[in-house]
Amino acid sequence: MKKCSGVLEAIGGTTLVRLNRIVPTGAGKIFAKLEWENPTGSMKDRAASAMISRAEEDGRLKPGYTVVEYTGGSTGISLALVCLARGYRLRIVTSDAFSEDKRNQMAAMGAELTLVPSEGGLTTKKLILDMIEAARAMSAGPGTYWTNQLHNEDSITGYHRLAEEIWEQTEGRLDAFVHSVGTSASLRGVAAVLKQKDPKIKIVAVEPGESPVLSGGKPGPHKIEGVGIGYIPPLWEPSLVDEVISVGTEEAKETARRLAKEEGLFAGTSSGANAAAAALVAEKLGPEAVIVTLMCDSGMKYLSTDLFKRRA
Repeated sequence: MKKCSGVLEAIGGTTLVRLNRIVPTGAGKIFAKLEWENPTGSMKDRAASAMISRAEEDGRLKPGYTVVEYTGGSTGISLALVCLARGYRLRIVTSDAFSEDKRNQMAAMGAELTLVPSEGGLTTKKLILDMIEAARAMSAGPGTYWTNQLHNEDSITGYHRLAEEIWEQTEGRLDAFVHSVGTSASLRGVAAVLKQKDPKIKIVAVEPGESPVLSGGKPGPHKIEGVGIGYIPPLWEPSLVDEVISVGTEEAKETARRLAKEEGLFAGTSSGANAAAAALVAEKLGPEAVIVTLMCDSGMKYLSTDLFKRRA
């Protein structure tokens, strides 16, 4: 059990849990890393901590500065935590396309929100680009540091420890790592470390079926929050990836509901996409294989959406 002198020390060291009931018969063993155990309920705490600490170290971020970011929510919440702990003002550009729960959590932790309207509550390439431009304009003034997560390589380093944890928890017996792509920092950070330890480990990227740009398809609107920005993320490194699997929004949602009902794991939509893709990989690799995926964030961030609302 941890004993921390401050909240930022509580980041990392999350539990690895085996999935038992949603795994196909005869398939490999699937383990899920419970990233909602981080302080804000999301894996993004790791990236936010790295982006702020590294910017402080090299002088890009100075005392009294304001931090600016565009985000669907989880990165913004994590930045709100780190900025609160480190004493920075935070301005966030977000949208009604993302859950009200996330917006409320950001605001509760002191972030100042600017909303960019979406097209019917959908994540689209245009929305992401509009949010980026709004953040760019906001960051033009003096005394401002724009974390700019889609281009910020500091965020990659935040996930190196995650890879080390996975390696230790599986005792080096790992055949595949399966994870969805938003900025690509988490997939890249974990993959780089795991591939160094064992080049045979299969790295599988997951993207929305409605917007399969990583596998050469056309962008499209979808409702898997935090992933699938509609174009190739600047941090994407294809040399680290062995396969890309597309999972549609409805399959991701249904798998998230199954995780809650059958495994007791209350996770968000991208976690559902991860688990659905991991099941495909487990079937392909066979019963002796060990597959690890991530529960990216808690289902508590989606209570205002249709993901877990009771249906008549």
